[in-house]
Amino acid sequence: MRALGCYALAMQLQADGASSAGLSGGLLDWIAQSTPLNKFVLLLLLLFSVYSWGIALHKLWLFPRIERQTWSFLDVFRRSTKFSEVNSVCRTLKHSPLAGLFQAGYAELNAQLRQGDGGTGERPVLRSLEAVDRALQRAAVVEVNKLEHRVHLLATTAAITPFIGLFGTVVGIVNSFQGIAGTGSTSLTVVAPGIAEALVATAAGLGAAIPAVYFYNHLTNKVRLYLSMMDDFSLEFLNISERNFMQ
Repeated sequence: MRALGCYALAMQLQADGASSAGLSGGLLDWIAQSTPLNKFVLLLLLLFSVYSWGIALHKLWLFPRIERQTWSFLDVFRRSTKFSEVNSVCRTLKHSPLAGLFQAGYAELNAQLRQGDGGTGERPVLRSLEAVDRALQRAAVVEVNKLEHRVHLLATTAAITPFIGLFGTVVGIVNSFQGIAGTGSTSLTVVAPGIAEALVATAAGLGAAIPAVYFYNHLTNKVRLYLSMMDDFSLEFLNISERNFMQ
């Protein structure tokens, strides 16, 4: 809030000073008249902001689809009496992490049951429930990595962009002091442009960081919820396997 207040004050000062020097007080004019280094800082912040918004919007579009397919999968899983029936619908629910988890567990389960069937006609049994558990854990890691894909870049944007903006602020303030030293005057026409240029960089850094922080926390919370669902599903899958395929 303090930085925004200073930014508003600098805008007013620059507008008053620029009017006496025949300059326009608009933001685009400030950017056009700023130093090449400050333009580079603003361009870098713009790229970070656009990229983080692209990631956030893509995830906000993807997660509702994941949620719908996950509930559809759970409905099929809990109504079906055979794992083979559930496996047949997994291909249509590929965005659900639970579908990937089930396929890994089902593959391990089938592998053990085929090995246990020696052609004697006896009912095959599950040899190692721990192996099924390990298969589910490996699949859970894969599914979590899919959910978290590129989300860490939002945290990077949130952490880096305020410092990039601060760097632009420092450069603008240094330019202001150089202007004072060169002219020997502390009038608004000398001080205000540099201060305004500095605080534009600060505001741009905050403008890139704040949405990135919000979306990172929001998406990370979503991933934690799905991780909890995967843990619950793994236990449910193991319980069913133990009841039906263990001696």
